[in-house]
Amino acid sequence: MVNVNDIKNGMTILFEGNIYIVLDFQHVKPGKGAAFVKAKLKNLRTGSIVEKTFNSSIKLEKANIQKNSMQYLYATGDTYTFMNMETYEQVELTKEQLGSDINYLKEGLDVLLSFYEGELLGVIMPEKVELKVVSTEPAVKGNTTNNATKDAVLETGITVRVPLFIEQDEVIVVNTQDGKYASRA
Repeated sequence: MVNVNDIKNGMTILFEGNIYIVLDFQHVKPGKGAAFVKAKLKNLRTGSIVEKTFNSSIKLEKANIQKNSMQYLYATGDTYTFMNMETYEQVELTKEQLGSDINYLKEGLDVLLSFYEGELLGVIMPEKVELKVVSTEPAVKGNTTNNATKDAVLETGITVRVPLFIEQDEVIVVNTQDGKYASRA
């Protein structure tokens, strides 16, 4: 158990039968009345974000989330297979469980799978991934009227805006949080 005054960003808690990660919190001490804590929480099962207000005397149960390092192997239809490289245990996830993270999956990519008491909560992608440019338009000299970017289709099928100097078959770094070009690899 942890006092609500001691919560921190990134902490995982159990509340009303759900597992939440604390995204943001604020201690509020009004001129009149008791102090309280406003917290922005993300439900790790559904992905929904809620704001809760807690009385400062409340105690919350800490949720111990286990993170296993796994490597992405292959996809069969809508099923994606990951393997723990130490135990060789394989885990299959559906397209729905992965959501938009599918756009950054390529064979051999190391990810973290988060579990709570054996229940799979989701995939934690690396902050940045390296992907190969499959096709892009050639740069047109003098075409710098608007911040000089063009579309590039990457090996996973996702389309990303890249600078004009990026060519086909180059490997680039893409940020998995916002899906934007970061740099050349």
